[in-house]
Amino acid sequence: MKSSRYFILGAALSGMLALTGCDPVGTPVRDRQVGFDASTAAVVNGEPIYISDVELEAVAQGRIEAGESFGPDHTEYQTVLEQLIDQRLLAQEAVRRGLDRSPQAQRRLETARERLLGNFLMENLVSTEVTEAAIDKMYDEQVKLQQLDDEVRIRHILVETQEVAEEVLRKARGGADFTTLAFENSKDTRTRLDGGSFGWVAPNEMIDPFPSVIADTPVGEISEPFESEQGWHILKVEERRTRPPKTKDEMRPEIVTYLTFTEISKILRQLRADASIQQRDGGPPDLSYLEEPDPTELLDEPDASSEDPAPSESAEDEPIQ
Repeated sequence: MKSSRYFILGAALSGMLALTGCDPVGTPVRDRQVGFDASTAAVVNGEPIYISDVELEAVAQGRIEAGESFGPDHTEYQTVLEQLIDQRLLAQEAVRRGLDRSPQAQRRLETARERLLGNFLMENLVSTEVTEAAIDKMYDEQVKLQQLDDEVRIRHILVETQEVAEEVLRKARGGADFTTLAFENSKDTRTRLDGGSFGWVAPNEMIDPFPSVIADTPVGEISEPFESEQGWHILKVEERRTRPPKTKDEMRPEIVTYLTFTEISKILRQLRADASIQQRDGGPPDLSYLEEPDPTELLDEPDASSEDPAPSESAEDEPIQ
C-alpha cells in the first residue's frame, strides 16, 4: 500500500494508537484522591494512569503489537510507565502555571480534541467493520488473484532481424534442438551458454511484449518471432506453475490496513458530500486520495529499486528480464 492515498489517510491515522485516558486539561488535579485497583498503574498527584494507558503508549512507540499482552511483568513496562508519569507531571505543571488558558493553547487543545475524537471514530470503524469475517473474505479474494500470476520456465533466442528469427524458428519446429539453436544463434550472451534459459520467471514482471507472447504460447510450443528494443526473439515455454499464495498470517497486516483505509475513505466521501465546506483559495478540492482502493494493491508492489530495468541498447550488455 504505497500509494499517495495511503500516505494522506495515514496522517489521519497517525495518532490512533497513542490515545490515553487522561482527563481534560484544566481539571484540578489535587482535589481528588484515587485509590489503586487492578486497572491502575500509578497515581500522580491524585490523577490515575491506567495500565491500559501504558499499553496504548507501548503500541504507539512500536514496542509491542496492538493486542499483544502488556503488563507489569513485561520488560518494557516500567520504562513506558515512567515516561507517562513524567508526561503527566509536565502537563500538571503547565496547568498550574496557567499555560492552558492562553488563546494559542486553547486552539491547539481544541485541535488535539478533534484529532482524538476522529481517532475514536476510526477505532469504532475498525472494531465494527474490520472483522475476522471481512479479513477472511479479502484473503480468499487475494488468493484467487495471486493464483492468476503464473510462473513459467522459458528459453529464448535473440537475433538481429526478423528474417533470421524466422529461419531459426523453421529449424526449431523442424526438430532441431532448441538449446543447440540458442547456443549457435542467440545474441543474448547472458542466456546463450545455458541454451537460452531464463529459468523460472513471472511473466508480468518482464518487459513488453514478453508477457503477452508467453500468455499466447502453450507449454511445449515455440512462439512466432516478435520484436523488442533488443532485437527479434523466439521463445519456448517449457513449463508453467502457480506461485504458492501467501498465508493469511502473512497477508493479515496488509489486509487490515486495506480494509481500514477503505472504511475511512468511504465515510470521508460521505461526510464531504453532506458537508458545507468553503476554502479560502476557492479551488476544487483534490479528493483522489479518497477513491476506492484497488484490491490488487494488496499484491506484491515492487519498490522503485526492484522494478524491471529499461532494456539495454546493447543486447550483449543486459539480459532480457
